[in-house]
Amino acid sequence: MNDALTELAMGGRRPLARLLTRIENGDPSVRPLLPELFTAGHGAHVVGITGPPGSGKSTLVNSLITEWRRRGKRVGILAVDPSSPYTRGAILGDRIRMMEHAADRDVFMRSMASRGELGGIAATTWIAAAALDAAGYDPVLIETVGAGQSEVEVARVAETTVVVEAPEMGDEVQAIKAGLLEVADIIAVNKGDRPGADRAARQLRAMLSTAGGRVERKPPPVMVTTAVTADGVAALADAIEAHRSVAREPLEAKERAANQVRRALAELAGRRAADDPSWDETLRAVADRELDPLTAAECLLG
Repeated sequence: MNDALTELAMGGRRPLARLLTRIENGDPSVRPLLPELFTAGHGAHVVGITGPPGSGKSTLVNSLITEWRRRGKRVGILAVDPSSPYTRGAILGDRIRMMEHAADRDVFMRSMASRGELGGIAATTWIAAAALDAAGYDPVLIETVGAGQSEVEVARVAETTVVVEAPEMGDEVQAIKAGLLEVADIIAVNKGDRPGADRAARQLRAMLSTAGGRVERKPPPVMVTTAVTADGVAALADAIEAHRSVAREPLEAKERAANQVRRALAELAGRRAADDPSWDETLRAVADRELDPLTAAECLLG
């Protein structure tokens, strides 16, 4: 086993931090480690926490950490923050709401900048999750940036996707049309101490029961939580744990693997096309309408 992975397996936090920095920066030296990195995994439950801005995702993650630590689990967290479109920098402020766990050796928090990636996560989030798994953290939580209706990339990485909503976020009919809810394995109506929380949960349950979705898929449970007081958080942790076995059923696992491989193929194809000597000439031909984009792509990948 590679020395870096041996240090990970021994629980070294500094080697893990260094490896995550290399992963996030796209260091080419990480590529040869990937086969061993995935083999070294312990089968951590990868949980995505997503939802619109202001729904209380970070506070809910903080409460979930407390609950899982009470149950004796080592918890890894990847908190993805939006990046500036100009500098690609990010505030990385999600960790501020989780600082009470900063001194806990069995909690590892890492902030990641999205670096312009759409979908609520960074391009290297899946590799970072594998590194936390190899280091012995289970569960591994991925908190996305404030996501909109079509930003559902976390479902390609996570085994269990929790969509966090809040009672004042707007019309539930609009919410049910969102692609975000279509990938939810569990829905948490957070800020349950606010007026309308129970009503919003009831309406979501009623509409989800008739809205359809993935073939043969049961409507996700809708739970009410209040992250600041931890009300409903233990029940949410139970629901997440119960979904682990569902997520690992052969059909679910195969669908998730297919999505991950498609994403990897698209990235690899894009990289190879950009390295083609005729890249600039092909782009010019498309810009001058001498060539259509599909034919151009076929030529570059030819």
